[in-house]
Amino acid sequence: MFVSSPHLQRPRSARLPRGARFGALLALGASLGGCILTTDLPAPALDIPAAYKEAPKKGQDAAPPTLDWWRGFRSAELTVLMEEAQTVNLDIAAATARILQADALARQAGAALLPSVTGNGSASRSRSSSNSTSGVSSGSTTTFSRGETTTYTTSLSASYEIDFWGKNRDALLAAEETANANRFDRDTVVLTTLASVANAYFQVLAAQDRLATAHRNIASAQRIFDAIKARVDAGTSSDLDLAQQESVLANQRAAVPPLRQTLVQNQNILAVLVARPPERVRLGGGSLGRISPPRVTPGLPSELLIQRPDIRRQEAQLASATANVGSARAQFFPSIQLTGQGGYQSAALAALINPQSAFFSMAAGLTQPIFDGGRIQANFDLTRAQQDELLQTYRKTVIQAFSDVDTALVNIRQTAEKLRLQRIVVAASRRAFDLSEKQLRAGTADIVTVLNTQLTLFQAEDSLWQAQLAWLQSYVSLYQALGGGWMPKTEGLVNAL
Repeated sequence: MFVSSPHLQRPRSARLPRGARFGALLALGASLGGCILTTDLPAPALDIPAAYKEAPKKGQDAAPPTLDWWRGFRSAELTVLMEEAQTVNLDIAAATARILQADALARQAGAALLPSVTGNGSASRSRSSSNSTSGVSSGSTTTFSRGETTTYTTSLSASYEIDFWGKNRDALLAAEETANANRFDRDTVVLTTLASVANAYFQVLAAQDRLATAHRNIASAQRIFDAIKARVDAGTSSDLDLAQQESVLANQRAAVPPLRQTLVQNQNILAVLVARPPERVRLGGGSLGRISPPRVTPGLPSELLIQRPDIRRQEAQLASATANVGSARAQFFPSIQLTGQGGYQSAALAALINPQSAFFSMAAGLTQPIFDGGRIQANFDLTRAQQDELLQTYRKTVIQAFSDVDTALVNIRQTAEKLRLQRIVVAASRRAFDLSEKQLRAGTADIVTVLNTQLTLFQAEDSLWQAQLAWLQSYVSLYQALGGGWMPKTEGLVNAL
């Protein structure tokens, strides 16, 4: 059983020099601090597949996405927005500030591993009271002494806790791993921001394309309306036919305001992402049809473990929690504290710095927890439970990463097929509409057929741009699922897993 012991005072008669004695104790403490009880990281027991389920059979070992992956879309305006967002985005700036905070906390935690040294200087002056009861009596007269005393003191004091069980070392490791987690968190924010910029920009282009299509459809509906009105004036069509076409025309006009709203909303989203007011953002825009589909391959599932920042973040948090377990375990054991003080004290300032004015004191203390109501045990159980929680979160993050890549690969394949089929629908609908319009002008078309072909064409053209948007955004999702752009030559790291 460990019990608390009183501070031991070394006598002044010792022959070892004062500085050497104190330095020897600090050196002993530093050497004992290397005996750290650590807890290894728990095994995550991950089931890493050899390949993605939805990966293409060919090109599996092709080059992964580059750091500037957005250049694959071949849009100069998108590239400018991406590069600007990386330097001025406020979410990224806030994440960078969190890194600085975590680094400062790590330095704060590391301070406990070093001795604490403080300098002291004081000057005091005192005078005894002339009415004090002390004095010299002579007959019936008492003479009181009256004196003033001045004392000058300068000293250095130091203290050091021997980290014999690794409590402070593990606390520092936990803080350092938390700082690493904040770095990976910033990478996650950067990746999310870039994906948001790309998606918002594609939404802007899609809204512009859909607006252009809506205006063309309005012009087509207006032509049909004029043709039916001419037939009504000639007595070959009824007012019902004209009213039905007027409804089609009105519906097409009503579709324009929501599209303009979508356009402005996404322009404002881009403005926020590049940290500028909407009035300062000028977008040329264009068409989704001018965006080239990038060439991207998923690589191997094991590469995600060193590439995705959210996985690395969870890994760092797990390491931090593991170090906290070691620090909590060390609290069960005794702590050893070394303290020392030395300096000069004199009643005369001129005689302050001389050997006769020197003084020193040294002490060592040991503290062993005996009964604390279960506080240390509860803290240890808490850190173990937090470690287990982060372990399960880490495993889920890895599994979710595999799922995200497979989902993105499926989306690319299926949205591409959807786009191909939708183009066929638009071509067929365009032919049907052109034929019905010719027959209408020739007076041989059924008005119901004309109405149906109009609506089918208008819906098919609008759906085409939405399919184009979904196809391009599926590539953005794949880049995001893969962790963004990859540093070159990652094979060595992958093989080391």
